[in-house]
Amino acid sequence: MVTAIILFIIGALFGLHVLTHILNSKPSPKVSVALHGLFVATALVLLIIKIAGGTSGSTAIASLVFFVVAALGGFVMAYLDLVKKQPPPRALALLHPVLAAIGLVILIIFTFGK
Repeated sequence: MVTAIILFIIGALFGLHVLTHILNSKPSPKVSVALHGLFVATALVLLIIKIAGGTSGSTAIASLVFFVVAALGGFVMAYLDLVKKQPPPRALALLHPVLAAIGLVILIIFTFGK
């Protein structure tokens, strides 16, 4: 789980870079968009593998739920940005990291709170 946490944090840093561009009505930095997606998708897969292994409890599953909902919002934003060439709604751009941050806090508590 530690590797997933580290990857989520690195991904969050790239996401923060993207968010600042969105909130300032600037074009999104495509490299940061791609790196954000790569890091958090890898972390999400690691989390799913760990949970599927059956050694995780409901806290890890709660974390996964927040990450999956955040990821769905991320897919919508990526689609709007990369395919439709339009900025995502600001509300979604703000909700996405909030949900992911909640998932990360839950995951950290699960991992280190034992």
